[in-house]
Amino acid sequence: MFEKRYLVLEDGTFYMGFKLGSDVLTKGEIVFNTAMTGYQETISDPSYTGQIITFTYPLIGNYGINREDFESLVPTLNGVVVKEACQTPSNFRSQKSLDEMLKEFNIPGISGVDTRSITKKIRQHGVLKAAFVDDKEDIETTIQTLKSVELPRTEVPTVSTKTPYVSTGFDLRVVLVDFGKKQNIVRELNARGCEVTVVPYDTSAEDIIKMSPDGVMLSNGPGDPQDVQVAVEMIQGIIGKIPFFGICLGHQLFALSQGATSFKMKFGHRGANHPVKDLSTGKIALTSQNHGYAIDEASLKNTELEVTHIALNDGTVEGLRHKSKPAFSVQYHPEACPGPTDSNYLFDRFIELMLDHKKKERVNHA
Repeated sequence: MFEKRYLVLEDGTFYMGFKLGSDVLTKGEIVFNTAMTGYQETISDPSYTGQIITFTYPLIGNYGINREDFESLVPTLNGVVVKEACQTPSNFRSQKSLDEMLKEFNIPGISGVDTRSITKKIRQHGVLKAAFVDDKEDIETTIQTLKSVELPRTEVPTVSTKTPYVSTGFDLRVVLVDFGKKQNIVRELNARGCEVTVVPYDTSAEDIIKMSPDGVMLSNGPGDPQDVQVAVEMIQGIIGKIPFFGICLGHQLFALSQGATSFKMKFGHRGANHPVKDLSTGKIALTSQNHGYAIDEASLKNTELEVTHIALNDGTVEGLRHKSKPAFSVQYHPEACPGPTDSNYLFDRFIELMLDHKKKERVNHA
């Protein structure tokens, strides 16, 4: 017999469904993701720290959970909302069910609710605070709590590595600043022969320069870029000295470091089918995205940055390049997982940028 559980939103709406995952009840910002597959990678993406994910695809968990597809060691989201959770997954790689994984990591969830209704509400009203309740008598009190509670703004320090570590390679040395990285970023760099040193989000420019890297990558991560000012200062200290490539939150921090501003989007971009246009080639790629903030294009006017990519759904900025320094960024996830691999070429572009910079330095020192 399935036990009842309620999803409560700050606007007073609540949905009755069935318990999924942990009995540890949580609250957080509720968002939706439109990807049809890749639920394990999505759940383990640190960019969802503190959030409750509504999956728009109606059946989640049908191919189970396996050891290899995690994007972080410990998922840090605050909940999962699905229409139907598969109880008997079928796949040769499957090692456990969605419900078993959520219980293992103390993540609550709810199934049997109208996820289309929740998604439409978020699209109309913007992201909302939400909470799980097991006792119907607690709903009204929870609504009042949600209206007044301030959600934490310390997501990046929560998920960033505490100490540096190295993933071995043999050609180029890359420092990856961890704001909440996905593991596939490291895999993509290793596959191209890069030795990757992962460092905490608050590592200084001086300490990065002492490592003598060939390039610096700024990872994805959760939260508001304006809450990570220490990284803005670090970027200002390395720009022009070391080539770098920013992804998602790293893209936003790159823009802020050059004088641009960011804004909170109404409901963000979260899914694996977002079309993005490369302005230099005219080509359109389907991309994996997960962000609730974007860069204000008008604020780029008096900076040294130029727009390289735009979102075709809403025209927001999806890529930037410095006009004179070896630095570029994209708002989406070229490492995918989940999602299409249309944008893997950006890692190759980063490799070319590093090799070109090394060649110029050799000439200058000759």
